[in-house]
Amino acid sequence: MQFDDDADLDTSEVQDARGSRIPGGRATVGGGIAGLVALLLGLFFGVGPDQLGLSSGGDHPAATSSSLDQIKETCRTGRDANAKEDCRVVAVVNSVQDFWTQEFARRGGVYTGSPTVFFSNRVATACGTATSAVGPFYCPADRKVYVDLGFFDDLRTKFGSSGGPFAQAYVVAHEYGHHVQDLMGTLGKAQDGVSGATSNSVKLELQADCYAGVWAHHATTTKDPSTGRPLLSSLTAADIRDGLDAAAAVGDDRIQERFQGRVTPETWTHGSAAQRQQWFYQGYRTGDMAQCNTFR
Repeated sequence: MQFDDDADLDTSEVQDARGSRIPGGRATVGGGIAGLVALLLGLFFGVGPDQLGLSSGGDHPAATSSSLDQIKETCRTGRDANAKEDCRVVAVVNSVQDFWTQEFARRGGVYTGSPTVFFSNRVATACGTATSAVGPFYCPADRKVYVDLGFFDDLRTKFGSSGGPFAQAYVVAHEYGHHVQDLMGTLGKAQDGVSGATSNSVKLELQADCYAGVWAHHATTTKDPSTGRPLLSSLTAADIRDGLDAAAAVGDDRIQERFQGRVTPETWTHGSAAQRQQWFYQGYRTGDMAQCNTFR
C-alpha cells in the first residue's frame, strides 16, 4: 500500500481530539469479560454509542489548536502518509472521500463529507459518550467517524489480525460505508435494535464491508483533485489479504469464540468471519455498489 509521495494531504477532513479532557459520565457497559463482549459485539466497527445505552451527550470533543497544528505540520504529503500512521489514516480518509464524491456525482447525487475524529481513551459525541473499548464507530447524529488509533494495535494483538497498513484502511473505509448508508437513507431504515444472524444490523455491517471493498477496487484509479493523479498509487494482493484477514478477525463468531468460548448466532450484530470476508471481497471484485445489496 503506497501513496503518491508528492500528493498534498487535506488535513481539514480530520479533527484531532487526542489528549482533550472530555467532561460527562463514564461510558461503561457491565464489567469484566461480559462487559467487554457486550461492547465488542454491540458496537465494534458499528454505528453510534447510543445503541449501547452509553452515557448521553456531554460536551463534544474539542480539537485543540496544538493537536490540529501538529497534524497540519506533520501530515502534509503522501510521503508523510507512507511514513507515519496518523498521516496514513488522513490519506485513507482523503482517498475514500475522493472516491465517494466522484461516485455520487457519477450517479447524479451529491456526497456530503464526513470528518474523522482522532481520540484517545474517551470521547463525547452527538450519539453519546464512548470509550476506546468500543472500537471505531460512525455517529449518524453528527455524521462523523471516530477512531482511537490505538485500536489498530488491538486489532493485531487482541483479535489476531495480521495487521498491516491496509487492515487499517479497511477499518476506516468500513466506517465511511456507514456514512454512505446514512446519506442514502439505508442506515435509519435498518436500525431496529434486533440482533441475530439474519438481522438488519448484520446486513448493515456486511454492506459497509462491501462498500469498503468497492472503494478498494477503485482506490488506485480515483484521481486526487489537487494533482490529477491517484492519491493511493499502489495496492497489492498482500494488502487485500490483510484486509480480508482483518475482516475475518472481527467476525462475530471469531470474537465470541475468543472471548466467551462459544458461538451464539442469535446475538450476532456484524456477521460471521466468512460473511465479512465474502462481502468485502464482493465489493473489491466488482467495484459496483449496486452489488452490495445485503438486504435481498
